[in-house]
Amino acid sequence: MKLPKIPLAQTIIQLCKAKKVKHIVISPGSRNAPLTIGFSNHDYFKCYSIVDERCAAFFALGIAQQLQEPVALVCTSGSALLNYYSAIAEAYYSNIPLVVISADRPKHLINVGDGQTINQKGVYNNHILCEANLKEDIIDANVPIEEPNIIKNLENKIERFLGLQQETQEFNAVEINKAINSAILNKGPVHINAPFNEPLYDMVDEFSVSTEVIPASPITHQEDIASCSDAWNKASKKMVLVGVNTPNSIDNSVLDFLANDDSVIVFTETTSNLHHEEFFPSVDKIIAPLDEADFDKLQPEILVTFGGLIVSKKVKAFLRKHQPKKHWHIDEKSANDTFFSLSKHFKCSVNQFFKKFLIEVRHLESNYKSYWSGIKLHRRLEHEKYLKTCEYSDLKAFESVLKSIPNSAIVHSGNSSAIRYMQLFNINETLQVYCNRGTSGIDGSTSTAIGASVVSKNQTVLITGDLSFFYDSNALWNNYIPNNFRIILINNGGGGIFRILPGHKDTDNFDTYFETKHSLTAKQLCDMYNFTYQQANSIADVNSELQNFYNESKSPKLIEIFTPRKNNDQVLSNYFKAIQ
Repeated sequence: MKLPKIPLAQTIIQLCKAKKVKHIVISPGSRNAPLTIGFSNHDYFKCYSIVDERCAAFFALGIAQQLQEPVALVCTSGSALLNYYSAIAEAYYSNIPLVVISADRPKHLINVGDGQTINQKGVYNNHILCEANLKEDIIDANVPIEEPNIIKNLENKIERFLGLQQETQEFNAVEINKAINSAILNKGPVHINAPFNEPLYDMVDEFSVSTEVIPASPITHQEDIASCSDAWNKASKKMVLVGVNTPNSIDNSVLDFLANDDSVIVFTETTSNLHHEEFFPSVDKIIAPLDEADFDKLQPEILVTFGGLIVSKKVKAFLRKHQPKKHWHIDEKSANDTFFSLSKHFKCSVNQFFKKFLIEVRHLESNYKSYWSGIKLHRRLEHEKYLKTCEYSDLKAFESVLKSIPNSAIVHSGNSSAIRYMQLFNINETLQVYCNRGTSGIDGSTSTAIGASVVSKNQTVLITGDLSFFYDSNALWNNYIPNNFRIILINNGGGGIFRILPGHKDTDNFDTYFETKHSLTAKQLCDMYNFTYQQANSIADVNSELQNFYNESKSPKLIEIFTPRKNNDQVLSNYFKAIQ
């Protein structure tokens, strides 16, 4: 086995293996050569080469999202690590473990005009859990150390160097352990910055250093759950709102308890990945048509939230204006005061919370759920009626697309209008839905979906808008995309979300700077990256082209669904009026 000669690189490689960081996404460079040599020559690691660092980071995010375990990113020095930043921020707010390992110049070459060099220390300060700024190995340093009172002869000099190297080795090992442990325990991104001096490409056949492995030890919190049971048992209007949630993570006993309580309504989103016939999916479908009197009826006494960030702006606006008396959030890590009414944060898992809580509480007779169940049924019937006569539009296209996806697929949604349209439909319960809602950016949806597809056992389908797709088109520039990967591209000729939002439409300023209208198509990109290309221009085309779209093939596929640019906002506005 070929290994880098540099001890620091060996230490990083040994600890990544010890911590079971198996997937390594590498972007090409020279300064990170010691790491590239070590990871790519080691049988334990699964390495990927992604040139574009921004795409590489989101690709790694997709892998970590699926596996729920840390994935390492390796890049060279300079601006390379800055290109990771969008994905780092997404991982930070979505609780996804990433280990960024950036190669750096030695300290004496920083801020002296050396090429491909920036101040890498602290570059991610606001969006990481832990930073390890490592020390350069002493035995390979080319910088003279002048200590005449200590180093009096060659023998003493060698002894001193070895002592300093041992101290450096021990310091680096502790810092690397600390960083990777933080990613594992706290579910988020960490940064390891490793200075390497030349020569960078020297290799050895065996490890020359041994490294102490410090185990990741979780901290347990004892929460006073019983003290809240009295308030719960007295409240006749309780709301549970679930944000982004990992599929199959909540015990069925918890879901059944909540579903069978007449005083509880459970609002779920597409990204909640929770299903029960008594729950309330499609939040906006319930909330959007309500008047002030209905909002007063819906206002909960107790709000319980868990999961990640909420998509629906409408439910956020409702709960900020009609605040609950108590808001409890359940999360092992943190709690956001999204509705400015947070009263209690339970630092434990959802299952741990309810295992104790269900012993203390009881079901309460109430007409809260039954009243809103009637509203839910009415909305569903009016939804179906409107879609039968709805003109061809984004909304109509999404209806056909969501019906077409095969059972058990992994579905990744782009942000902006794509995820909001998905919110209006009851999703097939066998699907697992993901979306980068940590920062809600459009920049890495395709790369994330491709990363997920590489490690997923099930077929992965990306549903995305045109701006998001073209923004991240370098995502297709890699050799790892499986043949069963599918992209459904809704191309309405611009940023359709801005037509839905309030604003002055149909002006040159709006068209150019907000909607950014265009006439681009994905056909040439598909030709370049060996995707099978299909297109649709009507609902009949959509239904026809989707029939065999998911079948086994010799290459990944993309279908580009062209929808009218200007009438989507009116169709959606009429939809909310119709379901009222």
